[in-house]
Amino acid sequence: MEFVHVPVLARECIEALNIRPDGVYVDATTGGGGHSALIAARLGPGGRLFCIDRDSDALAAAGERLQPFADRITFIKSNFEDLRSVLEQRGVTRIDGILFDLGVSSYQLDNPARGFSYMQDAPLDMRMDREQALSAYELVNDSSEEELKRILSVYGEERYAGRIAAAIVRRRAETPVRTTLELCEIIRRAMPAPALREKQHPAKRTFQALRIAVNGELQAAERAVRDAVDLCAPGGRIAVISFHSLEDRIVKNVFAEAARGCTCPPEFPVCVCGKKPKVRLVNKGGTVASPEEQAQNPRARSARLRAAERLADQPA
Repeated sequence: MEFVHVPVLARECIEALNIRPDGVYVDATTGGGGHSALIAARLGPGGRLFCIDRDSDALAAAGERLQPFADRITFIKSNFEDLRSVLEQRGVTRIDGILFDLGVSSYQLDNPARGFSYMQDAPLDMRMDREQALSAYELVNDSSEEELKRILSVYGEERYAGRIAAAIVRRRAETPVRTTLELCEIIRRAMPAPALREKQHPAKRTFQALRIAVNGELQAAERAVRDAVDLCAPGGRIAVISFHSLEDRIVKNVFAEAARGCTCPPEFPVCVCGKKPKVRLVNKGGTVASPEEQAQNPRARSARLRAAERLADQPA
């Protein structure tokens, strides 16, 4: 299957990054290379772009797409959670900008073999890195009922998490749950009739929750965005696209904490913690896709871009 990557909020991302031709940049979630191509096109001979992705298929597709810019790109197969260490291994301790496009790519969703979609039958998988051991199959068939309920409730914000978890456990006692559509049917049968009449697909929240848990997405996002703040040189920009409230809340909170500085209680007459703001918010409240982009690319409807600029280190 062809790896097609339509970059969401493309113009807004490039504006947010404020790219310098001789700068060092990172696309921490390269995917098919859509955003990477836009960044690389703005770099001169002295510039460098590090393209990171944990999906080998994504890196292969990006390599082909970015061939015209090969002289200024370094590809790295890694989880962006390890951003700091993989850059340090290559002698990079300061960057001028970084982009995160969180969530699952269109290719991963649309490729039945990857098991991300509740619209097509496939083995339960959902691994962004197919070399990792844990897949959705193990999660669904080996987790306790209580753990399944927690995953669906916390990561999917699924109000029927208890009913769905119990239904999964009953079914797997007879035979393992092996495919996406088998799981969809279990979810459908577990839900009350009013829930099935909602516009949203009944399996959407459960599939989101399992995907997040399989890939450790929220923990990785928080660690990586925090590291990105520390890695950026003064004036460097961090741009993050999120696609649901859980991701966006993490980004919002990390940026707010970095922009706040002092953490002393309000009743203290003077600051004693000595903490200074590390960033300024570039687009407070975030940026969403235009109506035109949402009409052309339905997956842009839930996207939100937040950006911050690294401030110069201040003396305590």
